[in-house]
Amino acid sequence: MMMNELTNTTLLLWIGVALYAITLIACTTAEKGQTEEHVQTVLPSDSSYVKAIVLQRADFSHELISNGTIAAAEKADLHFETPEVVEEIYVRNGQRVLKGQKIAALVQFKLQNAMRQAHDNLEKSKLELQDVLISQGYAVKDSLNVPADIMKIAKIKSNYENSVIQYELARYNLSQSVLYAPFDGVVANLFSKKYNMPPSSDPFCTVIGSHILEADFKVLESELSLVNQGDQVQLSPFALSNYNIAGKVDEINPVVDENGMIRIKARIHGATDSLYDGMNIKVRIQRSMGKQLVIPKSALVLRNNRKVIFTVKNGKAFWNYVQTGIENSTGYVITEGLQSGDSVIYDGNLNLAHETPIRVAQTTDRL
Repeated sequence: MMMNELTNTTLLLWIGVALYAITLIACTTAEKGQTEEHVQTVLPSDSSYVKAIVLQRADFSHELISNGTIAAAEKADLHFETPEVVEEIYVRNGQRVLKGQKIAALVQFKLQNAMRQAHDNLEKSKLELQDVLISQGYAVKDSLNVPADIMKIAKIKSNYENSVIQYELARYNLSQSVLYAPFDGVVANLFSKKYNMPPSSDPFCTVIGSHILEADFKVLESELSLVNQGDQVQLSPFALSNYNIAGKVDEINPVVDENGMIRIKARIHGATDSLYDGMNIKVRIQRSMGKQLVIPKSALVLRNNRKVIFTVKNGKAFWNYVQTGIENSTGYVITEGLQSGDSVIYDGNLNLAHETPIRVAQTTDRL
């Protein structure tokens, strides 16, 4: 009986040893797989592909950023002077018109009759004026020699002056019954319909001159020293991606408003059909700072809270501490740490370290 108990104990012992061995082998295999996977993810490639630019002195412009709107230099609200029914509309919104082109016309029957009646009254007044002068002993052909006081009394008696006024008013009303374009431009805000009365307070329509456009924007009074008449500006409409157009500062209003802002206008060069009156734009005011060592903004990285530029030397990336000066939307001016002729890495530089092997995919002297 003691022999059987010993045999069972030995069997259990061997089973425990076998299970331990199997567990140990499985854990070792798993750790080995995890280690191999970890090493594979952290091992870097042999070299990194980068893009570089040869640093050289180039024209640099300081920039001041503001927001503003597009405004037409020529803009006219057209009104009818007489409350009559609209008889004809010759244009539509968005249509281009030439100076003197018809826009719309009122029914002219009453206006024409009013002018004929005024003309007849004027002719009657002329006859009555002659009768008064003759009664005073002056011939009609000698009207230029009539004393001024007598002529004044004669015109009053004949109602001549009032007849002239009424005739001129009737002729003016008739001429204003047709609207004409005051300059070349585009029709806007035309909402009236034929055979209806035109609006009495609002304009019938607006003509916007599209050949000359302006940018209207504001700057802080503390920034006024950075803006001069004649400075170049770059305009970018928010509604149009990758669209830029040049302009020049034309007016600086010499008044600071209640918000500490100064209003500035810039004349736009080469205006196109893509720009509309009232369009919101981003304005970059540029002032030339002469030749400077300029790097792209993407070339600058931070290491230990210090500004670093990587340069290319003998197939490796070298770490350079730099100091920068003024900047604009695309680059920084380098004041210390680099010199003209250095190959500066501007793409693929985020994960570089000192003396990292690199391959230059592209080298250029400008972007």
